Amino acid sequence: MRAYRLLAFLGAILTVVLIVLGATVRATNSGLSCPDWPTCYGTWVPLPGDIPPDAGYAYYQVMLEWVHRLIAGVILGPLVLITAILAWRARIEDRRLGPLALLLVGLLLVQALLGGVTVLDRNSPWSVAVHLVAASLVLTLLLGIALHRAPAEAAAGPRRLLGLTLATWITAVIAMAAAAVVAKQGASLACPDWPLCDGRLIPDLGDPLVHVQFMHRAWALVTVVLAAVLAWRAVTTAHPARRLALGALTNGLVALLFAGWAIYAAWPVWAMVVHQALAILYFAHVTAVGWMIWWGHRQPLLGERASA
Repeated sequence: MRAYRLLAFLGAILTVVLIVLGATVRATNSGLSCPDWPTCYGTWVPLPGDIPPDAGYAYYQVMLEWVHRLIAGVILGPLVLITAILAWRARIEDRRLGPLALLLVGLLLVQALLGGVTVLDRNSPWSVAVHLVAASLVLTLLLGIALHRAPAEAAAGPRRLLGLTLATWITAVIAMAAAAVVAKQGASLACPDWPLCDGRLIPDLGDPLVHVQFMHRAWALVTVVLAAVLAWRAVTTAHPARRLALGALTNGLVALLFAGWAIYAAWPVWAMVVHQALAILYFAHVTAVGWMIWWGHRQPLLGERASA
């Protein structure tokens, strides 16, 4: 495996871990346990004695947020940058890699700034959602580089399959962003039952918490339905990505059913983390399907011509 593909794959795995760790930070209400940025209580490595008695957070909460920052800034950040540099150099063989490398560097900078904005904005729902979307985009580009193949080596699928994958990907991003808003607004139990909401198919949306919870459910349902269609199309066309498409559908269904159980269990912390893990694995599967189809086409990426 080429070095840039290997590093991109490792970066993708680490990004998934970081997103799940971020869900753990949210679920344990540890998002503001480090109230400043980029330091934590004015120090790079906070010790128990650095935490003011009136901070309102246990040391394990501080460590969760600090480890999240450590992985993002010290490990994943440099790894993504090196991956982008190697992918940029590999554009000599396939010019389609060039735009991906540039976008990856740009997103890395944006994500770093968003991390600071999220803290300084006191973990507002919109900042947390945007931060998660940016992380999802970083994961998307890393998977794209990891799965890169020259057109002659990849298996192209029908263009309609590519469009269907893109639609599934977009709805998944929206559903995850809505989930972040639900968590930060404390709307996880706004609908006390499942699959109905307050005993109705379409509840009274006048309550903002019910509204955001219902919209998350609606987008999640749409993206799983699209995943089912995608899996069916991938199987019937015998595309090599059909196993990934089936994996996406499986993850999506399990995440949906697990959420239904978790509502009746009043969403314990571990359930929130597991749900986020299932959601990001679903997203990664859908993304991988799209890239496998994309690299099989000879069409240009962002206006560039693919090399022969």
